[in-house]
Amino acid sequence: MFWMEGFFFLLGLFIGSFLNVVIYRLPRGETVVSGRSRCPACGRVLAWYDLFPVLSYLVLRGRCRYCGAQISPRYLIVELLTGAVFAALFYRLGPTPALAKYLFLGAVLIAAAFIDLEHYLIPDRLVLAGLAGAVILGFAARDLEIWSALAGFAAGAGFLSVVAVISKGGMGGGDVKLAAVAGLFLGWPLAALALFLAVVAGGLAAAVFLFLGIKGRKDPVPFAPFIAAGTLAAILWGAHIIDWYRQVFLL
Repeated sequence: MFWMEGFFFLLGLFIGSFLNVVIYRLPRGETVVSGRSRCPACGRVLAWYDLFPVLSYLVLRGRCRYCGAQISPRYLIVELLTGAVFAALFYRLGPTPALAKYLFLGAVLIAAAFIDLEHYLIPDRLVLAGLAGAVILGFAARDLEIWSALAGFAAGAGFLSVVAVISKGGMGGGDVKLAAVAGLFLGWPLAALALFLAVVAGGLAAAVFLFLGIKGRKDPVPFAPFIAAGTLAAILWGAHIIDWYRQVFLL
């Protein structure tokens, strides 16, 4: 079924193109459901052939067709990353009812990660969209018991709330909300694993940034990318990790 992975990769490229709109507009309080795309530098309305995922960026060599301004490589990265995530999720889950649920979650996480990287915030509108998706798609997929989904939600909200209190502002409210929504999608115990992976990866990254002088002790480190990475890792490999843990430590 290699061609199916290719289909979902292409689907991810087009969804990634839309996510670039979300990443640009949401932090600015703009609508993401209407309005033509424009060059951020010259304001010129872009034609459809300027918006074709990946190909347009490569053909234009990363510059606006009209004013020649440099286009952020973030546009290319988001499209390719979304394509890779969609293909990986299909490869892992197959054509199951849960696939749509986790494709939606993957899109929300990618948008949240890149917004947090650029603006150090996670918009409430994005979190609410994720919450609505968790309820509607979770009900349609029926892959989790209600108690499991609620336990995952509580784990995400509760654990990061404690971290936020201990860090005295080092962890933002948006991170807590995003982790809670991710937990609602994952359920228990995958939510706990995702948070563990996110905290470990975030701690290691912060230590590296501090060692290299990239960040100071009081400088904020966006945590949404680590929530996204931990959550996606839990979806793709969580069952194997938990089985390994039980075999090694719970015998």
